[in-house]
Amino acid sequence: MRAAAILGLGCSAKTLNPFQTDGADNEKIDWRVGLPSGADQADVILLFGGDGTIHRHLSQLVKLRVPVLIVPAGSGNDFARALGLRRVRDSLKAWQRFCAAQGNVRTIDLGVITPLLNQDAVEAPSPGPQGRSAPHELSRYFCSVAGVGLDAEVARRANTLPRWLRGHGGYALTLAPTILRFAPFPMKITTADNAGLWNTRGERPTILAAFANSSTYGGGMKIAPRAQMDDGLLDICVIGGIDPFKLACMFPTVYFGCHLRIRDVDYFQAASLCVETEMPREIYADGEYACRTPAEVSVERGALKVVTP
Repeated sequence: MRAAAILGLGCSAKTLNPFQTDGADNEKIDWRVGLPSGADQADVILLFGGDGTIHRHLSQLVKLRVPVLIVPAGSGNDFARALGLRRVRDSLKAWQRFCAAQGNVRTIDLGVITPLLNQDAVEAPSPGPQGRSAPHELSRYFCSVAGVGLDAEVARRANTLPRWLRGHGGYALTLAPTILRFAPFPMKITTADNAGLWNTRGERPTILAAFANSSTYGGGMKIAPRAQMDDGLLDICVIGGIDPFKLACMFPTVYFGCHLRIRDVDYFQAASLCVETEMPREIYADGEYACRTPAEVSVERGALKVVTP
């Protein structure tokens, strides 16, 4: 068997040692470090890192169609957590099982973001039906959650913190002061129905909109508690223009998914949507900058194979 290892920031060859010694018949495994250039170079890929590292490699991983084992080793590990890989030892057990039988492989969906206007001096996508974009090289995959508004601003600020602090409550530390200064903004969301027609789902002052392929982001905030990674749908959570004090009181409930009970929260599912704002707003996905609004957000079914516990 041929195994490739992608080592994220802060990882080294030592990080790989337990997986080279504790698998079944490891003497029969041909190891290489680095992302393979073709599917003929690896039968499985071990990715050591957090959500940002995964996000940066998603496009190539989708092309390779090789099973991927995530080893949580970043400042944010929400995607690994969604797969049941909360600790390195969980990934090690999944690796041992894969080496023994290779039966613990699951196919999941990924989110896709496509900007709809010329951004960053790059040619814009060609418009598709109803003025939306056709598939384009500017499209970006995301594995967990994309968002616009307050959560994008918090992600931007959190990314400026030292890596250790980001991994130990940096998102929450950044959230508190940002809430007090963040103002609601006009936002319009349209969704596509089964006939391919686009209908306005919401148009109101908004604090944030999250488009989720998995349930959590920001180090365990359960923004989309009903999200599943293999149902062909994104879970969308929109928080309306509520005052800062109420917003500050509401956010602790997000860690338990209880915010859905609040009247100012709209929660629904869609396979494809378009998000537009009065002024361009940054969209962050998996904690990384993706593009600015307007943009189309959709789901690609069965895009990635992952090794699970």
